[in-house]
Amino acid sequence: MHWLRSKSCLIALVCMALTACASLMPKKQEKPVYDVRSAVVLSSATMSAELLSGISDRVNAAIRATVRTSELPRVVLTIRIVSVTKGLGFQKDRNVAKVSIDAASVEDGSVIAVTSFEVTSLTADPDLADDILAEDIAARVRSAFALSGR
Repeated sequence: MHWLRSKSCLIALVCMALTACASLMPKKQEKPVYDVRSAVVLSSATMSAELLSGISDRVNAAIRATVRTSELPRVVLTIRIVSVTKGLGFQKDRNVAKVSIDAASVEDGSVIAVTSFEVTSLTADPDLADDILAEDIAARVRSAFALSGR
């Protein structure tokens, strides 16, 4: 019975030590949230119009559907499609897009946030590549700027 009591004390001490360590760890920083007013999608002249309009339509629909309940910095997004490579991989079904986004203040036009990411999508049908990439890019933008899904 004595060994059971000592094990219980040891477990309690370990739990208290872990709790103390957890309180010392840095808290996860909340990402800033903005009141996104509009978005424009830019790219080189060789980019597919279907891809660009698909991204623009989806992101602007999410902006319209998003309701903010508090006062936030108002921004407009400039979404740049840096590059798109289609038909990668053994089965030629992987498509990759590199995207850069600037969030500029509505008040003075200064850029207050910048992000970039790469999206990889898979499709066996190359005719659907632009539509699927547009949705995947728009989903990342919605996530990055806390916009409504639809």
